[in-house]
Amino acid sequence: MNQTIQHTKQKLKYNALHTPYPSHRMTVYAKKGMLATSQPLAAQAGLDILKKGGNAVDAAIATAACLTVVEPTSNGIGGDAFALVWMNGELHGLNSSGPAPKRISIEEVKKAGFDEMPKFGWIPVTVPGAPAAWAELSSRFGKLPFKEVMEPAISYAEEGYPLTPILGKYWKRAYETYKRVLKGDEFESWFQTFAPDGRAPEVGEVWRSPDHAKTLRDIAETKAESFYRGALAQRIGEASEAHGGFLRSEDLASFYPEWVDPIKVNYRGYDVWEIPPNGQGIVALMALNTLKGYEFAEKESADTYHKQIEAIKLAFSDAKKYVTDSVRMRVSVEGLLSEEYAAERRGLIGTEALQPEPGTPPSGGTVYLAAADEEGNMVSFIQSNYMGFGSGVVVPGTGIGLQNRGHDFSLDPDHENALAPGKKTYHTIIPGFLTKDGKAVGPFGVMGGYMQPQGHVQVVMNTVDFHLNPQSALDAPRWQWMEDKKVLVERSLPPHIADELARRGHEVQVALDSGNFGRGQIIWRDPDTGVLAGGTEGRTDGSIAAW
Repeated sequence: MNQTIQHTKQKLKYNALHTPYPSHRMTVYAKKGMLATSQPLAAQAGLDILKKGGNAVDAAIATAACLTVVEPTSNGIGGDAFALVWMNGELHGLNSSGPAPKRISIEEVKKAGFDEMPKFGWIPVTVPGAPAAWAELSSRFGKLPFKEVMEPAISYAEEGYPLTPILGKYWKRAYETYKRVLKGDEFESWFQTFAPDGRAPEVGEVWRSPDHAKTLRDIAETKAESFYRGALAQRIGEASEAHGGFLRSEDLASFYPEWVDPIKVNYRGYDVWEIPPNGQGIVALMALNTLKGYEFAEKESADTYHKQIEAIKLAFSDAKKYVTDSVRMRVSVEGLLSEEYAAERRGLIGTEALQPEPGTPPSGGTVYLAAADEEGNMVSFIQSNYMGFGSGVVVPGTGIGLQNRGHDFSLDPDHENALAPGKKTYHTIIPGFLTKDGKAVGPFGVMGGYMQPQGHVQVVMNTVDFHLNPQSALDAPRWQWMEDKKVLVERSLPPHIADELARRGHEVQVALDSGNFGRGQIIWRDPDTGVLAGGTEGRTDGSIAAW
């Protein structure tokens, strides 16, 4: 039986029953609504909001707030967020990433004894944007009261929940690292919050955070004003000052999310959308712009993998040189995404592995969610504390784990992404969205530091070029370019392809842990019937809630 979904005037067809890659999951279908994310309790929270009469935006906010509680290994109240929202036939972009504190500077950081931005502590902490994103999305597009959509997260924080397997794995790993490297009074609150018994909670063990619940309730009742211009802002600023940090309540008070025009490239008739810089979504678009000049006969071909890897290397080398806070970029987005520039970069790709000159991509911790409702509204939402739990700093008595996004700043004053007061850094977290002929196909995302644009390219090509259904598009073997000619591949990649890539000059390493390859979600919508088709990630505790 060959069931297909066909989008209006498009080539994309996929076999709904055929799953070419081993998986215990199948594509999920529903009509009234769908939530796809990395944690089952958060997905269910969003679905409950839909059933109460909320729309996709309400459901996305509920899920996002819940994720700060039920997956704190990857995000928190003190992180940043981005969203692409399809509402009433139009795509909207929200950049809710916060800037560096106004008191910080390259000179001050070097004076503190650092030659590069540290990973942990108060110095790399930037203004958190996630609470503002929730409130802004609710204000502009939500149907239900903000307090109501925040209630599931508050309940889980108060009552607790049992850890899922992948969550427990990364929690334990983070605890072991933090116990080894985090020294000083500023980190005591992290251990009190996330290791209350002197250890990481075990899989199946119930963890609760009353402080987290109080903070979420304060955010809910004030529509996040307390976090930026009230009691919570004051507590954050005072904690920073007490430990020699640069963040102050005035930095929080001056922050507001920014509505932006999403950027796109057309890839074989589909418009692929990303948030513009300071986000790194432009990396995926540059790579796809390069790759569309080729025809790919089959997915499991060394030549296909080779060209994908080379295109990503070229895109990253440009992004690491040019991408930063959009108001401080010296080159235009239009220039980087022009057909002429894509052709020029494509001309550099031969049969052998290139040697580009970007920085070394580190790993990262992020949560992504996709939401859709019966009315055709859809949300692609992502938030992160960066590098798992982030800075290792929790504001005492609040449960607010703060991000370490400032780690990506350069202390070289001539670098495009040089640290400066009030500046936004190059940002790794990116939501994606696909449209065709002005109609929504749907949201997609792959979380995980510098893997994210690489995951976007692979998911888009799996969908458009190779006609894989949403679940198979996620289950397919992944690769990740790291630096120079070094490429990590999953164990599921056919060995003969890995051998051929090595013969072409790639330094191929087989990774034992699939957690390095991102964790994605997809929801596609049939424009004629409204049927939703969703895939979720087997590399994490992924879950789809639908009705």
